[in-house]
Amino acid sequence: MNTAQIIVKNWLSLSFVAIVSKLLSFILTIYIARYLGDVGLGKYSFALAFTGLFIIFSDIGLSRLTIREVARDKLRAESYLSNAATIKSILSLATFGLIFFIINLLNYPVDTTVVVYIIGLSAILHSFARLFQAIFNAFERMEYETITTAVELLIVVGLGVCVLILGYGLIGLAYVILIASIINVLFSLFITIKVFTKPKFKIDWKFWKSTVKEALPFGLTTAFVTVYFQIDTVMLSIMKDDAVVGWYNAAYRLIFALMFIPTAFVGSIFPIISRFFVSSQNSLKVAYEKTFKYLIIIGIPLAIGTTILADRIVLIIYGKDFNNSVVALQILIWVALLMFLTYLIGTVLESVNRQGRVSKVAGINALVNVFLNLLLIPKFSFIGASVATVATEAIGFILLFHSISKHLHAVPLFKLTLKPLIASLPMSLFIFYFKEINTVMLIAVAVLLYFGMIYCLRAVSEEDIGLFRRVFKKEATTLYRQ
Repeated sequence: MNTAQIIVKNWLSLSFVAIVSKLLSFILTIYIARYLGDVGLGKYSFALAFTGLFIIFSDIGLSRLTIREVARDKLRAESYLSNAATIKSILSLATFGLIFFIINLLNYPVDTTVVVYIIGLSAILHSFARLFQAIFNAFERMEYETITTAVELLIVVGLGVCVLILGYGLIGLAYVILIASIINVLFSLFITIKVFTKPKFKIDWKFWKSTVKEALPFGLTTAFVTVYFQIDTVMLSIMKDDAVVGWYNAAYRLIFALMFIPTAFVGSIFPIISRFFVSSQNSLKVAYEKTFKYLIIIGIPLAIGTTILADRIVLIIYGKDFNNSVVALQILIWVALLMFLTYLIGTVLESVNRQGRVSKVAGINALVNVFLNLLLIPKFSFIGASVATVATEAIGFILLFHSISKHLHAVPLFKLTLKPLIASLPMSLFIFYFKEINTVMLIAVAVLLYFGMIYCLRAVSEEDIGLFRRVFKKEATTLYRQ
């Protein structure tokens, strides 16, 4: 199987799991909002955010490092997996103890505290599943991640919706998530042993020292990014109340439902970009610029269209009780566009051994976000948190774009952005003037209008169109010209 076909297979696998996971998670969010209201959604969001702030200590970047190193040398799979699993076992015990201690210090209600315990244990198990799935990614067998993730999500959403309908509430839902995590980690372990390698309990102090040192930049990046994306929910919960957290997260989860777009495509090319770093710098630059262009073409109309239609989107999905989420969505949707690009840039920098730079930028983002939230939340509540998120993501994009332009390749940002912006103008006018027609029809015509303009403006070249045709017909000998 040639490089193009490998990328397509992995892209299809990761696209499927990303789309399904985002869709199913979003469906669950809708049911939580409908059955438990803004307060219930607020408590659920707080539990996820709070445990997310601590769960990073159970991995410290080991999974990400495993993908990179095993992708370069498959013979190191058993050594990396065994040592990483042993280290994670020790870190996970400490992490759960920390979660237990801190949540009790904050003196939250009993139901919230119990949910945090259960979600925390589930997150630790999920972290182990991610380590096994790192092996799938390193061997470029993403279809196995598709299977294990789909099974977990089907259990969470299927049983979770039933639990909510039957009235077992948030604690019942938390137990469903725990059961699904147990099944996921066991299933992932089974596939790892049967197909790739068998992990063993290993203590190799020399290997641990070098591995932890290499993994820490990945871990720090994850930690900073987690603080950046989760701390606002925790701070809203502490400074305001559960209802406010619910309004904010109703919009926030819509944004993250869209992240399957960069996650699927960029995730599928990560191992191959790592190889390009060693074999062909020119191929790496071309792959980066093409992906950057495609993400801009998708992201710009998505942000503009959602800004115009935010009120209808919130009403259709959540109902009139979440009217407060409309303004938050109109602000936060611009984070999606920025995140598409920063996710790509960060992944490319990590694949070329510049993860330290990504960590520094993520650290700056975390500090800026905490500062802005402290400044804006007391006065502007969830609107302030929304503004803080957009401002922080913009700063992160500027810093990362400067770094990759200096050390690897400077894409023509203005040139790549201009045509999608021009193509978005007639689309925006159409949506604005025909806003009252059926929503599905409105969006469908707007999408056709936009991509028709994209084609007329030649924003997507004949080479790009030919590339996709050759790839999907399995006639290509290469995806990016070497």
